[in-house]
Amino acid sequence: MKIQFPADFIWGTSTAAYQIETASDHEWKGVKCKDGTIFDKCSMHEQYRDIDLENICYLAPWYRMSLDWAKLQHSPYGEFDPLAVEGYHDFFEKLKARGEKIMLVIHHFTNPNWFAKAGGFEKKENIPMFLDFVKKLVTTFGHHADIWNTFNEPMVYISNGWIMGNFPPFKKGKIWLARRVLKNVSAAHKEAYDIIKSRFPETPVGISKNTVKFVGEVFPGHILAKIFDYWFMTYGGDHFKRVDFQGISYYARMPFRPLPVTEIDNPGVLAKLGRRHDDMWEYKPEEFYHIIHRFWKRYKKPIIITESGVCTNDPAFRIESIKEYLYWMHKAIQDGVDIRGYFHWSTFDNHEWNLGTAYRFGLVRVNFETMERTMTEAGHFMHTFTKTGTLEVNDTY
Repeated sequence: MKIQFPADFIWGTSTAAYQIETASDHEWKGVKCKDGTIFDKCSMHEQYRDIDLENICYLAPWYRMSLDWAKLQHSPYGEFDPLAVEGYHDFFEKLKARGEKIMLVIHHFTNPNWFAKAGGFEKKENIPMFLDFVKKLVTTFGHHADIWNTFNEPMVYISNGWIMGNFPPFKKGKIWLARRVLKNVSAAHKEAYDIIKSRFPETPVGISKNTVKFVGEVFPGHILAKIFDYWFMTYGGDHFKRVDFQGISYYARMPFRPLPVTEIDNPGVLAKLGRRHDDMWEYKPEEFYHIIHRFWKRYKKPIIITESGVCTNDPAFRIESIKEYLYWMHKAIQDGVDIRGYFHWSTFDNHEWNLGTAYRFGLVRVNFETMERTMTEAGHFMHTFTKTGTLEVNDTY
């Protein structure tokens, strides 16, 4: 079965500065991860920019990326570091010279240590520090951005930082504090939206929201799943309505039996249950279709898929997953949902936050001993279909 996407559809790949650049003075530097690696050198992108540039431009005509706040700004309200600015400017200019378009993410989970030590987004009075960064970012780099993404997956950031305790500041079970952080991040997003629009009124500005299909399968998992769904998908989502588009990322169906079952924390259980899975979660792309409809019905804003992918070392599985996700996306478009684009996660292997480098999402493989980059079969596949917007898929998904 052949499917065709609109001629102006956005095709891109996605990274986060903190997962690919050698760690600067930010709160993730030195964190020991699940696979035993230390969050430090990551993929050393800053030393391989020209090689990475070739791969980025080969894969797709759009690139979703962020800049390292801690590398740019060393103190509250400080001027940007000129060497960091020069390096990023040079990279942007080379991308633009190749015809690449940019979705620029302002905040992707990570804060400078000076901001974290001041209390970060736990304190309302710290919001102006972040907005100062936004103003300088817009002034310095705004002419390079074709689309803006203010916060990446705020509910992942908040839930992992203050409820599960997996991300800095590693505070577990602080539900009321998490709620306060959500309020402050929401306020910061609204102000950032206005700052960008005041300078670039025609440039789209949006949020990206991680989505999960939470499913209760064993009592009292049904209750827990509904609580998680409300907090993560509805309550959190409703805090970010001042947008030109809704960014959606989707990776997982999460069964509660009665607690969440993942390949990360319960290796082998999903296979015993007969469930398809990658190296992190249950894999069920058709749930993506239902979530797209849910967000379209609730917010009636154009949708851009800001992240989609699977954690695997198998390029054949990655190719098949792209086909399945795009099949369900195309079906939603045929239903009348206004989907404008798709960014694959990730451009190349990176440091998967608290899990480490063993967890791979890259279309380009990175050897973390030598830092050698190798285009995978999945990368070649991405290159082929993003040129035409046409691909062959199975009609029995």
